[in-house]
Amino acid sequence: MKKNLFEMGADFGDDWSSDNKDRPTKKIATEIKAPEKHQLHFAKEKRRGKVVTIVKPFYLDKTALQELLKTLKKKLGTGGTIKDNTLEFQGDIPEPLRNHLEALGYRFKN
Repeated sequence: MKKNLFEMGADFGDDWSSDNKDRPTKKIATEIKAPEKHQLHFAKEKRRGKVVTIVKPFYLDKTALQELLKTLKKKLGTGGTIKDNTLEFQGDIPEPLRNHLEALGYRFKN
């Protein structure tokens, strides 16, 4: 095994490892919940001077999440995407988005 230059005599026994080696992957929650079991919350970010509204976390399979996104985009008249079980929408639209999601049975954190 080729010795890493950055390890310079370090002993990586006892379950220690260097930063540039393989890291364990994150566990992705695959549990699917009914809409009334969700506890969603909003986040807002500015990207390149524009506001993005983020709703997370969704516990749905990929096809159901895509269908939900498609429905919400049509109702709100805005663009959006899916990233890591979150929905991102263009614009500052938390109130209409909350109303549509509550009408579909989703719950929010207080």
